[in-house]
Amino acid sequence: MKIALMDSGIGLLAAAAAMRRLRPDADLLLSSDPDGMPWGPRTPASLTGRALSVARAAAAHRPDALIVACNTATVHALPTLRAELEPAIPVIGTVPAIKPAAAGRGRVAIWATPATTGSPYQRALIRDFADGVPVTEVPCPGLADAVEHADGAAVTAAVAAAAALTPAEVTDVVLGCTHYELVETAIRAALADRTGGAGLTFHGSADAVAVQALRRIGARPEPGPPATGTLTVLRSGRQEDLPAAAFAYAEGRLLAGRGAVVA
Repeated sequence: MKIALMDSGIGLLAAAAAMRRLRPDADLLLSSDPDGMPWGPRTPASLTGRALSVARAAAAHRPDALIVACNTATVHALPTLRAELEPAIPVIGTVPAIKPAAAGRGRVAIWATPATTGSPYQRALIRDFADGVPVTEVPCPGLADAVEHADGAAVTAAVAAAAALTPAEVTDVVLGCTHYELVETAIRAALADRTGGAGLTFHGSADAVAVQALRRIGARPEPGPPATGTLTVLRSGRQEDLPAAAFAYAEGRLLAGRGAVVA
């Protein structure tokens, strides 16, 4: 079984690590776009073109499924990717976990990129899944870029700025960018200082996306050591090693750890 994941950068590490935990035997293919990132500031047409190129590079390796591990690419490029690759390769998008966050009927904060915050896409998700629930949209300028480059000082500053915009009464936090899941610990710490941390629940998308990918290909989670699946890394179509920044995060170290064969 081979599962491909795509993103502009290392935001795909969270979903890839979730897949590795669920299916240690799966061969994983990580396809990113360092030559074209960041995708967020691009026009929808430009972003779709870059995403299609990254997807085609992954598709050439004949994966059983492709996870679009990027919220922005899912918004703008998912229909195009599915039109080209399906039904031969199921394509699974990433949607902010607003629905489960709102289910508890608490107060929800959605941390997202400035481009996504306030967008018709996110507002539609709030309308459909969080009607009647207090929701605060929190823009996080610079956070994804800081995570991408493993810039600890910049991550701390961006997280602190977003935490200052988050209501102290919040009960649930949606991590609306896949990069943010890599620094959840830092976000938890910043919000604990502001809210006291009592009952604070975080909602990412990595686990749910990995489970959905397995479901689409008729497979089941079979967690447990050892990890025997291979790891292939494509960066703007070139087969390379994981970038150095990936090893700043537990997810990157897991993927390249004992039992993973780097192909």
